[in-house]
Order: sequence, then structure tokens, then C-alpha cells
Amino acid sequence: MDQSVGISITGLPADFDRWDDLLALIRRAFAYMDGVIDPPSSAHLLTAEALAAKAKRETGFLAVENGRIVGCVFALERARDFYVGKLAVEARLQGQGIGTRLMRAVEDLAHERGKDAIELQTRIELTANHAAFARLGFRETARTAHEGYDRPTSITMRKVLS
Repeated sequence: MDQSVGISITGLPADFDRWDDLLALIRRAFAYMDGVIDPPSSAHLLTAEALAAKAKRETGFLAVENGRIVGCVFALERARDFYVGKLAVEARLQGQGIGTRLMRAVEDLAHERGKDAIELQTRIELTANHAAFARLGFRETARTAHEGYDRPTSITMRKVLS
């Protein structure tokens, strides 16, 4: 159920300067993965400067509630699709449709740019994420291993756009 009516979804503005706030959101939203996924989340390696650089290469969207950043997603444009990463929603607001709205913003962008799909990766251990992305129309296309691992650590999921 979408209870996120008072929350606006907007593109990351060119003059955005709240990188520390955005980094803190991502770290809070990804904290539940600590001790669950192996290797640990790349969110631990992020810096405010790295996020600012990411925003120069990718399109970012924010979920904002009363001036506070409560969600985000980044989308990297590739030849035929967009690769989605760093989808994050404040823990207290998860399950209210904000992540779906952020993903819809990426889908709309992909349609505008003539892309035929969006793709993402989720960790093997995060089965609730697999189910959530499947509900959004994503299907597993591959399993890959992080460097140094001899077992799959990530699932690639793809949504073909109509």
C-alpha cells in the first residue's frame, strides 16, 4: 500500500550540496545488511565525495519529506538500459511505496531515453529484496561472485520495459 503521499520524488538537483545527509541515509538504510551479507556492503566504502562524483556520472532521484531526504536511487545510463544502484529508504518508512516510486522514476527516465530495460544487482542473502524486485517485474538473469569468492554473492535482475 502506498502511504507515501506526503513524500515527493524529485531528480537530484544540479546544485545539490547535502552529500553528508545522503551518505548518512544510505548507511542507515543499508545497516540491516551488516553481518548478513558477505562480502560487506560497498556502502561502507562510500564517502560524500564519492557520492558527488557518482551524481556526475549517473542520474539520481530523491524522496523528500518535509525537507528531509528519506530515500534515493541512482541510475547509470548504458547503451540499451539503465543500471540501478544505491536504492535506499529510511528504515521507518520502508514498505510504504517509496522504493517503488523511486524505481518508477528510473523507469520513466528509461522510457524517455528509449531504453528497453533496467537492471540491478542484489545480494544472494537478501531474499526479501529478491521478492520485492520480482513484484516490480524484475527477473533473475545471472548470479555472479565478488572478486575472491568461489560462490555466487549477487543476483542480477532485469526488468524489460514495454
